[in-house]
Amino acid sequence: MRSIALIAAAAAALALPMAAQAQDAAKGKQVFAKCQACHSMDAGTNKLGPSLHGVIGRTSGAIDGFKYSDAMKNAHLTWDEATLDKYLANPKTLVPGTKMVFPGLPKEEDRKDVIAYLKDAGAS
Repeated sequence: MRSIALIAAAAAALALPMAAQAQDAAKGKQVFAKCQACHSMDAGTNKLGPSLHGVIGRTSGAIDGFKYSDAMKNAHLTWDEATLDKYLANPKTLVPGTKMVFPGLPKEEDRKDVIAYLKDAGAS
């Protein structure tokens, strides 16, 4: 019995570094380079897309003065990690009719890293 408990504890310990690697803000910043043509991380600086500063916890279509698509304004999403993951995987699937032309990030690790970056950079 004790050996089973030790094996389970070792397996859990080994899983921790992989989970930590799944959300790497530094890697997320590199992946975010694909987003910078349209999105800024500076508060109040909108480009073709809205500023993503402070996006975590924000409601979709909520920045005053930015011209969102009707689809985004009416989506009534809260941008948390799970919702961002779904959106970044395929924006047009989660919000049909969105103006965003970016096809998405197919790799889960890229999405998790970008979300970690959004959390870190958007909190400052």
